[in-house]
Amino acid sequence: MTRELPKAWIPADRENEIYERWVKAGYFTADVTSDKPPFSIVLPPPNVTGSLHMGHALEHAVMDALVRRKRMQGFETLWLPGTDHAGIATQTLVEKQIAIDGKSKEDFGRELFIDKVWDFKRESEGSIKGQMARLGDSVDWTRDRFTMDEGLSQAVQTIFKRLYDAGLIYRAERLVNWSPVLQTAISDIEVKYADVEGELVSLRYGSLNDNEPHVIVATTRVETMLGDTAVAVHPEDARYAALIGTTLEHPITGRQIPIVADDYVDPKFGTGAVKITPAHDPNDFELGLRHNLPMPNIMDTKGRIVDTGTEFDGMDRFEARVKVRERLAAEGRVVAEKRPYLHSVGHSERTGEPIEPCLSLQWWVKVEQLSKAAGDAVRNGDTVIHPASLEPRWFGWVDNMHDWCISRQLWWGHRIPVWYGPNGEVECFGPGETAPEGWTQDTDVLDTWFSSGLWPFSTMGWPDKTPELEKFYPTSVLVTGYDILFFWVARMMMFGTFVASSETDSPGPVPFKDVFLHGLLRDEHGKKMSKSRGNGIDPLDWVDEYGADATRFTLARGANPGADLSVGTPHITASRSFVTKVFNASKFAMMNGARVGELPAELTDADKWILGRLEETIADVDEAFESYNLSKACEALYHFTWDEVCDWYLELAKVQFGTDSADNTRVVLGNVLDKLLRLLHPFLPFVTEDLWTALTGGDTLVISEWPKTSGFAAGEATQNIENFQKLITELRRFRSDQGLKDSQKVAARITGLGTGQLPPPIAALARLTDATDTFAATASLEIRLSFGTVTAEIDTSGTVDLVAERKRLEKDLSVAEKDLAQTTAKLGNPEFLSKAPDAVIEKIKARKQVAEEEVARITERLNGLK
Repeated sequence: MTRELPKAWIPADRENEIYERWVKAGYFTADVTSDKPPFSIVLPPPNVTGSLHMGHALEHAVMDALVRRKRMQGFETLWLPGTDHAGIATQTLVEKQIAIDGKSKEDFGRELFIDKVWDFKRESEGSIKGQMARLGDSVDWTRDRFTMDEGLSQAVQTIFKRLYDAGLIYRAERLVNWSPVLQTAISDIEVKYADVEGELVSLRYGSLNDNEPHVIVATTRVETMLGDTAVAVHPEDARYAALIGTTLEHPITGRQIPIVADDYVDPKFGTGAVKITPAHDPNDFELGLRHNLPMPNIMDTKGRIVDTGTEFDGMDRFEARVKVRERLAAEGRVVAEKRPYLHSVGHSERTGEPIEPCLSLQWWVKVEQLSKAAGDAVRNGDTVIHPASLEPRWFGWVDNMHDWCISRQLWWGHRIPVWYGPNGEVECFGPGETAPEGWTQDTDVLDTWFSSGLWPFSTMGWPDKTPELEKFYPTSVLVTGYDILFFWVARMMMFGTFVASSETDSPGPVPFKDVFLHGLLRDEHGKKMSKSRGNGIDPLDWVDEYGADATRFTLARGANPGADLSVGTPHITASRSFVTKVFNASKFAMMNGARVGELPAELTDADKWILGRLEETIADVDEAFESYNLSKACEALYHFTWDEVCDWYLELAKVQFGTDSADNTRVVLGNVLDKLLRLLHPFLPFVTEDLWTALTGGDTLVISEWPKTSGFAAGEATQNIENFQKLITELRRFRSDQGLKDSQKVAARITGLGTGQLPPPIAALARLTDATDTFAATASLEIRLSFGTVTAEIDTSGTVDLVAERKRLEKDLSVAEKDLAQTTAKLGNPEFLSKAPDAVIEKIKARKQVAEEEVARITERLNGLK
């Protein structure tokens, strides 16, 4: 040991100091002039408004593990950090802040309000960086980016103009998710659906006379009938055949609305007739396009009824819902009311209000060409999705994508670079271009996903030709959740492939070569973590209580590609125990002289076995990393460390320290520990740093060499140690069956090993002593090993209270016999067997077998008592 280690590993005492030393030394800073092969990851940018939640911590644990391993493998690594301006979220927070003083954004005007948002950004972004440092993220802080940096803004303007000039961006009235509280369109990912108790009202259109033309339709949003422009039926529904092509008078507005035939209608659902409100329902909008229907918008930006020419104009949509129903009921047009009626309603994630599908003039991206290229990139292998089982979901989205609404009615964000001239001119101006005097810029800003869709290459300086792009683009892997595969990953793929197709010297065909999709985080009961459920965990709470290493290992251990993972107190406490085990075992080894050196020529079977298992573990961990199965890598390291190094080799090393092979054992133990700490470093960077530098005297583990297999073969030693392990395990069980305490030593005689005396390793690990002349066996056991049968006899006279032991065994026998009788009775009952499921019967059979074995074991033990 080159320096003294603390008595115990206390993360809070060491983690900050270690991290600051890493950053100061420049270990995380990428060198674009390096001849090393590149490995790059761009951090999915967290919103500048918030703090890292456990989902972020999972991603960071995975990304950091990948980056740290590649850095140790000799790659020039770039893990590029940054934050997202988060248009709606950030503007909403700042508006709430100024509202405390009774102000609104209009009181400041656009420019002054945006200055306030920039002030907020500068204050809030530091907390995220601090959290990342606490987790141990080995990001290149010299290249920290923000989606509204000057360089990234240039990238946004460049891509917008290219798409606009290519005819792939257009302005049109189409249906959007409208937030009356925020007064802007919002994206699908910002809409959360929840079941609510509403009402289902059945209305009568047409004549109130049953013998005259009429139809009955049902709706949960009665107020939208003010915007109805048709009633639709199925073309083959005989009930309405005579009405198709005719018109009915609208019950309130008096206008004539046609009866149209469309396959969209399900004739078996309800009355088979559907009211059509094209400006306020997505399905109705599509049907309206097919039938060239009028599309009157009956609500303003605040969700108030407008332009209907009725007494409902000016009412809020929810007030109008009641008043319209009351009028229709007074006229005898409400046929039925179902209340409460449980149905799914989309709500704004930011405000909690029900969103309003609304026809609105917005900017759109024409996605057909772009989404096809994104799909083809995966089909032809330019980008590989892990796990492959999620490919169908990818193709299902990109192959059926609708045009993308990219405009938002906000002030904070990338303003749309389109100007309007005094004579109706419309023109897009890119970077370095200036609109003529007197022209006005479009007031909308771009959807946040537009700028974050450029993240992999805009952060490296595109559209300029930069050394970073040349060295590190395309990026090596994107790590993100499968829940935003469509919203973010698809956008990046569309933009990345478009840039590749529009530039003769593009930096690469795709933005990333691999996509590693992790699952959703759930609590220890399997429920999805969310604010509304109150079951979320602040990752820094775990870091404070258990340390960053334990937090990271808990998350990485559950990181199977595409699979959800449950985490809770049992998981983090187990990880803390593992970190403690690594520290204590390593410190013990160093205190006993473990050191790194050339392996000796003479090795014991135990030495050969642990070196062989180390070889296999290195191979297993490498294979797991290459397939992005970090859970498998963690499991391999956990069991090798705990089950083999600590439980077996260290115990055998204690014996070997007292023999002529002691010095050789110290070298073997030191070499195993050296490589093990390197393997563990991507997951447990802090504790391994302190242990490895103490063991080797090296400066840092961060840039040390990743272990490689050497071809070492343990040969027969593997079988010999497996025999030894089985022998010790059976002897320990045998001791337990005799009622011996773990600390009690007992005289034993073992035959079949070819030795006269107990071998020291067996005596030490099984807590046995050699038989003396007064030895009188009180119990015996046969153990079958690969080379034959070994017989063990022990003398427990004077070590066990026979009376108390007999009473304990008789009590255990009574329990076992009762269970055996119950299971036997059930399996002998024909009526029970005829009704019970097969799975239940199989469980009872298994219980019976266990009970039989327990009765036999206890009976044998009772008979052996003397």
